[in-house]
Amino acid sequence: MFKVLEPGFFTTIQDAGRKGLRDKGVPSSGYLDIKSAQMVNSLLENNSGDAILEITMTGPTLQFEEPTFIALGGAEMPAYVNKELLINNEVRQIDSGDVLSFGKLKNGFRTYLAIKGGIQSAEILGSRSYFKPLTERSRIKSGDEIPYSPHSDFHPKISSIKTNSHLKQKHLDVFPGPEFSALDAESKVKIFDSAFTIAKDYNRMAYQLQEKISAHRISMITSANLPGTVQLTPSGKLIILMRDGQTTGGYPRVLQLKESSISVLAQKKFGDKIFFKQV
Repeated sequence: MFKVLEPGFFTTIQDAGRKGLRDKGVPSSGYLDIKSAQMVNSLLENNSGDAILEITMTGPTLQFEEPTFIALGGAEMPAYVNKELLINNEVRQIDSGDVLSFGKLKNGFRTYLAIKGGIQSAEILGSRSYFKPLTERSRIKSGDEIPYSPHSDFHPKISSIKTNSHLKQKHLDVFPGPEFSALDAESKVKIFDSAFTIAKDYNRMAYQLQEKISAHRISMITSANLPGTVQLTPSGKLIILMRDGQTTGGYPRVLQLKESSISVLAQKKFGDKIFFKQV
């Protein structure tokens, strides 16, 4: 297992999420940036849905008690094993007693730490993903001891990956949502011709945008939502639901993000600009 010496700002255990429970009001949860999460799992030849750490804005300090192998990806946040720099998207061997720490965030917002064989914390409703209403906590804390299976002998087929980063991508690919046709002509143009800014209110549940489109009086009954659903409030504010977002809602669903664009948005923070691009 590894011991949490410092938890960082918001570090959670996430896997591929909970399946088949949205009709009961349970969000899927799971990795926000699936692209980065699956990349680090693949380097270690883990299953694509194995549990890893999702590290937001500032990193934790962890001490490993058994040998293993790790890989780091996603946001550019300098990491050090016993003060020796760890490179993103490379496999790194870990010995008993090694300490992993992080420096200041440089680019992006969320970093992913995978461990050979995956984190082996308790499953709740088929997933290890943290979601406070189910798991009684929203993040790791100092003193936590988190289990994994030791590995001292591993010869990866691929020890590093060079990839086109999506951290700097600004456009989000979207499809028209169920209520898109109810928008007035001006709003339909503005939503695709404008830059939008990430507001201060953003987390694993939803991202709010600062700029508004036209106010409306569209009436609808409460209906199903998905991760990536873009809701429109009566005042014209846009809200993009994420993995921990509610499963139903009464706001018009004007757009739906393509799955890959959820990963792009997961790496954005307050003040970043995004554009919607219809596909």
